[in-house]
Formats: sequence, C-alpha cells, structure tokens
Amino acid sequence: MQTTPPLSERLTRVAIRTLGNLPQWAQRLIAGTPVEADGQRLATEVQMALRLLNALPGNDFTQLPLPEARAQIDAEARIFGGTHDVAEVEDIAIPTRHGSVPARRYAHAAGARGRGTVLYFHGGGWVVGSLESADSACRFIAAESGLEVIAVDYRLAPEHPFPAGLEDAIDAYRWARAERPDARIAVAGDSAGGNLSATVCIATRDDATGPPDFQLLFFPVTDLSTKHRSYELFGEGYFLTEAHMDWYRDHYLPTADAAHDPLVSPLLAKDAALTGLPPAHVAVSGFDVLRDEGLAYAERLREAGVPVTVQLVEGHIHAFVNATGVGKLSSRALAESVAALTRGLAH
Repeated sequence: MQTTPPLSERLTRVAIRTLGNLPQWAQRLIAGTPVEADGQRLATEVQMALRLLNALPGNDFTQLPLPEARAQIDAEARIFGGTHDVAEVEDIAIPTRHGSVPARRYAHAAGARGRGTVLYFHGGGWVVGSLESADSACRFIAAESGLEVIAVDYRLAPEHPFPAGLEDAIDAYRWARAERPDARIAVAGDSAGGNLSATVCIATRDDATGPPDFQLLFFPVTDLSTKHRSYELFGEGYFLTEAHMDWYRDHYLPTADAAHDPLVSPLLAKDAALTGLPPAHVAVSGFDVLRDEGLAYAERLREAGVPVTVQLVEGHIHAFVNATGVGKLSSRALAESVAALTRGLAH
C-alpha cells in the first residue's frame, strides 16, 4: 500500500493546489505570455503548472539513475494528481506465465465488480511508472464510474524489454476474464499504458473468450517506427519531449527492427488484425508529441469498422490524467473519458 510522502513533497503538493485554485488572472501572471501553436492556445492553468514542473529540481529524469528516475515520476504523480476517496483499495498479485505481477484493486461501492472491471496500465514509456503513479487516475475512474478498477504493475524495461510488459498485460487480461467470467471487462491506460491496452486487444482478438469489451486509450503510443508531425510541433517544452520518447524507445525495444512489430506499433497492424476489435475511446492532448499518432490510430480503427469516439483536449499537454489536482481542465477531461468508458461497457 501507499507510504507517507516526505514533508517537502507534501508541502509542494499543497502549494500546487493553492496555485491551481487562484483566479485565472493570477494564474496568467505566473504562467507568463500565452503560448499558441497549431491554431490552439495552451490553457492558462496548464501553462502555469508546466512552468512550475519545469522549475522543480532535477526535472529531467532521463539523466538520473533508473531507481531515482522512477522515484521522481512517482513523486510528480502524487504532487500533481488529485485526491479521490474510494471505499476499497486492495493490493493483490496476478498470476502470469512468468510468475506474478503486483496489482492494486479499487472499488468505490459494493457490487462494483458486477458493474464491470477496468484493467489499467500506467504510463511511463515502459521504463518508469508504477502503481503509485497510476493511483490518482485509478481512484478517479473508480469513483466516477462505479466500476472495479485493477491497476497492473507490469515489468519494466530495460531489465525486461519488449515483449515482457505486454505479456504481463495479456496475462492480466486473461486472468481477469477467467476470474470474472460474467463481467464486462475494459482495458485502459495512458501513453505506454495506452499502447499496452491497444496491443492487448489485438493479441487477444482470437481468444476463445474474446478480447476486452472496451478499450480506453489515453494519448497512446501507436507508432515507434517514425515521428509524426506533432513531434515537430511539440517535441520540446511541453512535458513529454522528443528526447524522452527516444530514451523510452531505446530502453524498451530489444532491436531497432522491433519498432515495426504491430504489437509495438499498432498503427502498423494490417486491416485484418484491427477488424473485430472492441469499441474504443481515444483521448489525446493538443500539445503532445503523441497527438497525431493517437488520432491516426483512431482513424485506422474506424476504417476497420470499430466503433470509435475521439476526444481532443485542446490546450492541454501529455498526461492530463495524472494532473487532476491542478485546476479544473484535467478533471473535466478525465470525467468526459470516464463517461465514454461507462457508456461503452453498458452497451
């Protein structure tokens, strides 16, 4: 279970929330001159939070030893994430072909399992991120939807490069399907976790028990084989950078050629592999290097006959699901995504 963060982190978190509740004119003073790109303006509260994040000491985690980088990402998630009370939080283990992986189960009310189960895969480029970094988002989803949410702590690279994390994600889904045979099951995740959610659906499409019933993809990585136009527009200065993505790719992939594997880059999957996949909701941020490949994957799914809804959160940066403790935009955007999830599972 969670441990108590250090005092400095708790004080920073209080300060961030205080600033997030300031009137917009005061936030604008802190944020600085408005930033515009590609026909959109960076939201004031987002620009302010981004400026504060960039001011934190040692904010370039790629220059740190891996244990410190992972600890920093968890700390940032706690600082910027919202606080959402749920009735049940339970640490469990999920059996896999290689042993087991830790997981955390959230339920906001009795009978949550009967309403449906959401398997959540955290972001972090398959290298950083954990149950801690996903905690705020999972609590939000459980509280807003009334569904059972299970966060999966899949193995990370470079200790466990592709396909280790994906195998854990597939095994976690198959475990949930076997343990909850009467429940409707969704997969969800942000960034690298969105990638795992998409590829789990592809990998299990022909399972005897079928693929997931719904996929919720937050700014997913869908193509490591090339860099789309949004890399040129937002490759530096908007939290997730081009350099970060290069670092993630180099840690995750065992070879450069692996980037062309559809289970790494689902955008490259053949039409036949996408036909029959579960309905999807794809949410992307306007100021994000991953924006264009996320939109492109939604279009590929639509062309394959998969029901898809798309949510473009203009004025926001990568990882808005982890920033519900700052201002209002992140919470509104995540609530819209969760509403699509609950509608999707209900149908």
